[in-house]
Amino acid sequence: MVESTSDPAADVQVGPRVVALRGATTLDGDTRDQVLDRTAELLGAILERNGLDPTALISLVFTATDDIHSEFPAAAVRAAGISDVPMLCARELAIAGPSNIPLCIRVLAHVHTDRARNALRHPYLHGARQLRSDLRE
Repeated sequence: MVESTSDPAADVQVGPRVVALRGATTLDGDTRDQVLDRTAELLGAILERNGLDPTALISLVFTATDDIHSEFPAAAVRAAGISDVPMLCARELAIAGPSNIPLCIRVLAHVHTDRARNALRHPYLHGARQLRSDLRE
């Protein structure tokens, strides 16, 4: 059972719980190698920055902008030997504005962790850094 402290501002919980982590990266070009390399780098950053190992993964939802056709981002996860985690790949909405950057892969990762919400680190790599410049590296 997960217990919260009586002070909600502390945002501290005892014991593992399910959280969602976000992240994104960009490619230099739409090539299979770029999709595999940058997606693997993104997943590695999520795990490393949050002190997780692959067994903490519950599911991964990837989106890619419409200019990415060379490979599924999930293929990078399977190539890394993680084949028992449910994954979904989808198209990112093509909405005009500053959040619509080209050659972008985003991920929503559901994981088990005992980290406090304010200690979670959401990596935005390469050209995707502009999406969340408010977050610490």
